[in-house]
Formats: sequence, structure tokens, C-alpha cells
Amino acid sequence: MRTAVFLLVSAALCTTSALQAETKQERGKRVVDEALAALGGDKFLGMKDRLETGRAYSFYRDQLTGLSVAKVYTQYLDAPAKNGLAVRERQAFGKDEDYYVLFTDDDGYVVTFRGARPMVKDRYTRWLDSTRRNVLYTLRHRLKEPGLIFESQGALVWQNTPVEVVDIIDADNNVVTVYFQSSTKLPLRQVFVRRDPTTKERFEEVSIFAKYRDVGGGVQWPYNITAFRNGGKVYEIFSDSVTINQNLSDNLFTLSAETKLLPREK
Repeated sequence: MRTAVFLLVSAALCTTSALQAETKQERGKRVVDEALAALGGDKFLGMKDRLETGRAYSFYRDQLTGLSVAKVYTQYLDAPAKNGLAVRERQAFGKDEDYYVLFTDDDGYVVTFRGARPMVKDRYTRWLDSTRRNVLYTLRHRLKEPGLIFESQGALVWQNTPVEVVDIIDADNNVVTVYFQSSTKLPLRQVFVRRDPTTKERFEEVSIFAKYRDVGGGVQWPYNITAFRNGGKVYEIFSDSVTINQNLSDNLFTLSAETKLLPREK
């Protein structure tokens, strides 16, 4: 009995010593590598497209302002487009999907039966910034980006869940702080700060990822994503189904020649 206890204590001390021997960047890189493996590894990296179907909710000052049946189509590109991202997105609402939002290679559009209205540039820029800093996009596309650093901030307990906290810092010194669950290794929470380019107003953007499920071939994806801005909830999606690698057509992510182009949003 004493021998067994001694061996357990010795193993724990060895593990602790090994962790202490890691630098902050080594530990951060290890946690990120473990997260990528938990998400599906090469299968996750090889994801070509995704369709999330469910219910989307929008909020203003924590009050519900809109809800809808929603389908979010995502297409990953082999190389970044001229906007710097390797992804396109279509957010369709309603059972007939007669109202949708397109985020293309160079602009964003709000499309209805009246036509396609280019969105205000600030809205498109916010989407670019939020997507680029999203930890799931970072793990899919940015891991080999020059100057990207992963710096561990250690372990803590968040909402009764043990987590590893890592700062992801890019070459422009943009920082995203990510909480990875210690047991599953999956990302649960991320935080970053952005400033309005005109007013310099500070916004703290928080995303919570929950209810991960296997969406095909071992790839894990969260069925519940919630976004907060300066502490107030602004968006939430509950997916009923998520499918990947459906060979989504390029036409889903571009305007057809017949679509009437309307004046830009003001």
C-alpha cells in the first residue's frame, strides 16, 4: 500500500516538474496542439465547408430583438482572398431563406426580394476582424502564420470547470485570450478587445462555445455559440444539425448576375 502511494505521489511530482520546466510559450503551444487534436486534427484541418442549421437570436442591451430559423453556410478556401481571409459565409434566415447576408471576398451584402444592398463598411470590417480572431478559424487556418505566438497564462477554474488559459498573439500584437477545457482540451471561451477606428471606443468581445458534437469523421464543432459585447449578450445560435464537406456550390457565396444591386447601407 505504501509503495503504491509512493509511486502515485512520485508520478504527480514528476508531472508537476515537467509542466514547471515548460516555458509559457511551450505550454501555450502544447495546449493549442492538444486542442487541434481534440477538434479532429487533420480531419478538422481538411474541412472544406460546413452547414449549421438551427435557431439564431439577436439581442440589444440584453433584450431579445429578433429570432429566426437560420442556416449558416461556410466555405473554406485553399488560400486567403484579397480581404486576407480564407473563408466565405452566407447567413440565411426564415424557412424559405428569402433573406440572407453574404460575406464575400471583398464586400458584404444584405439580400432580400428587392435586391442586394452592400452593407456599411464598418459592419463588413467587424466581420473580418471577428472571424480572423475566432479561435476556431485560427486553429483551422492561422497556425503557421508568421509571428503568431501562443503564451500560457496558466490554469484556473472558470464556471466550475478547470481550464488552461492561453493568449494568442499575432504579428500586429492583437491578443485573443482563450480558455481551453482541461479534460476535453476543447476551446470554451475567448476574449479580445477591439476599438472603433473612428471614435476609438473600446469594445470587449466575448464568445462562448458549448455542446460540442461529432459532425463527421471525428470533427468536433460547438452546437451552441453565444457572443457578448461589453458584457451584454448580442447573438446566440442553437444548432439542430451541423454537417461538413457537402461540396457547397460557389454560387451560394456570390451574387447572381440577375440580382439587382441597391445603394449601400447608410
